[in-house]
Amino acid sequence: MTIKSDRWIRKMALEQNMLHPFEPAQIRNVQGEKVISYGTSSYGYDVRCSTHFKIFTNVYSATVDPKAFDERSFVNIDADVCIIPPNSFVLASTVEYFKIPSNVLTLCVGKSTYARCGIIVNVTPLEPEWEGHVTLEFSNTTNLPAKIYANEGVAQMLFFESDEVCEVSYKDRGGKYQGQTGVTLPTP
Repeated sequence: MTIKSDRWIRKMALEQNMLHPFEPAQIRNVQGEKVISYGTSSYGYDVRCSTHFKIFTNVYSATVDPKAFDERSFVNIDADVCIIPPNSFVLASTVEYFKIPSNVLTLCVGKSTYARCGIIVNVTPLEPEWEGHVTLEFSNTTNLPAKIYANEGVAQMLFFESDEVCEVSYKDRGGKYQGQTGVTLPTP
């Protein structure tokens, strides 16, 4: 497997619609205002999160169960900024919609701007032929409230291309999160 460069990312986005909307360069300013960077970088793509957030709460004393998820476990917020409570967790989704090629594995890593604030992003790998909006998981590891900014860079996607196509792709096996849009909750 080889990590793919900015030229490959641009080609795949423009010719194969691998991700949409697509920014071919790194964006650091929007209308003269500094933003946390997003778009194509040297060996990756910095994604943005949308304005819809699900903040975990214990208001209803619900149990978080991946086999029987109780929607009372969180509150929904639609805003340009999300405040993550201390030692808490938030779900969001990418602005970008992905269509991963059959010989590519995509890994997500956090951006240093957030990591230096104690905010950790977790995303499982985007497998070959998976498509959808990526559900992003943000953990605030500090004992202080922390901000996440919508429509700004929150994580970086790295693309690894294999010399061969896998035998069974995510699409082939009918993966349960195929084609997800917006924030998608766990399903058994």
